[in-house]
Amino acid sequence: MTANPIPINVAVEDLLSEAVARRLLRDSGQLFEIGVAYNRGGNGYLRKTAQGWNQAARGTPFFLLTDLDSVTCASELLESWIPGPRHPNLIFRVAIREVESWLLADSDNFSKFLRVPPALFPSVPDQLPDPKATLVMLARKSRLNSVKSSIVPRPNSTAKQGRDYNACLTDFVQNHWNPTEAADKSPSLRRCRLRLAAFEPAW
Repeated sequence: MTANPIPINVAVEDLLSEAVARRLLRDSGQLFEIGVAYNRGGNGYLRKTAQGWNQAARGTPFFLLTDLDSVTCASELLESWIPGPRHPNLIFRVAIREVESWLLADSDNFSKFLRVPPALFPSVPDQLPDPKATLVMLARKSRLNSVKSSIVPRPNSTAKQGRDYNACLTDFVQNHWNPTEAADKSPSLRRCRLRLAAFEPAW
């Protein structure tokens, strides 16, 4: 751990990913000082700008967090987004398959938040083909109407999530989520935490 604050910018897919990134930086054991958080919605924006973040990392470290989604493996995604060398100041991490799997991995706290029995949660969330769909399915079983109305799409809606999905889950991430516990069930989260804890900026 460095003695002085480490300035760092964040590039993420959405508000929920930003909340996760901020929480991980806060709990990393490092003294990170977050500057700008780039959040334009979706990984298309990140894919187009990844090379730029890689170059910008020479001046200020960057934490780029994205979902694996349907790509076969994280290394394939990394190489397709940044074919050449990655600057050591670029912390490029991939949630497998979506950042929702990292939330589901903290089954004890998340079950309390959703008011859903922990036995219904997946034991290996990184292996879920669609973590968001699993999360929404669990929220449908919630005994809290506020959770259902926030996370679950309205009847006859074509949306995959409720209108207050990000706000509700951001509250969970900020105030209830335990990344240490979640990392026990999510190898991709565990690797991310180790990378952040061991990070030393190259000036």
